[in-house]
Amino acid sequence: MYPPEEVNPRLPRPIIIPNDMIVKMVDRFYEKVREHSILGPIFDTKIGDRWSEHMPKMYRFWSSVLNSSGLYSGNPMQKHKPLTDKVKPEYFTHWLDLFRETLEELFDNKDVEFIFEKAERIAQSLSLGMFYNPAAQR
Repeated sequence: MYPPEEVNPRLPRPIIIPNDMIVKMVDRFYEKVREHSILGPIFDTKIGDRWSEHMPKMYRFWSSVLNSSGLYSGNPMQKHKPLTDKVKPEYFTHWLDLFRETLEELFDNKDVEFIFEKAERIAQSLSLGMFYNPAAQR
């Protein structure tokens, strides 16, 4: 007897998140971020009065992440690396909590899980890039 082949849950899915929903998601999420007692001041210090410039970048970023649109061409790690003096690794939990809350307000469970998995990977990647120091483990 052979074990059954496992189904790969990470195969591309045919559902595409509509652009208007990406805009709504990003807008609502950043409303929450700006009001958050820990995250809000960090974003306000970095972005200041340039939110009207920042938001279209975030629309393009999430369109690229969720729909493979290729609209975003920046380097998120390069933008976040200088924030290590203001951000602590545990702040990513706050970011993810707000993100999940936003998703649950806007999407069905299937889309929530798909989008949140992407967000978790992004948070993990940024956290590792900003704070991981293999030399510190010795």
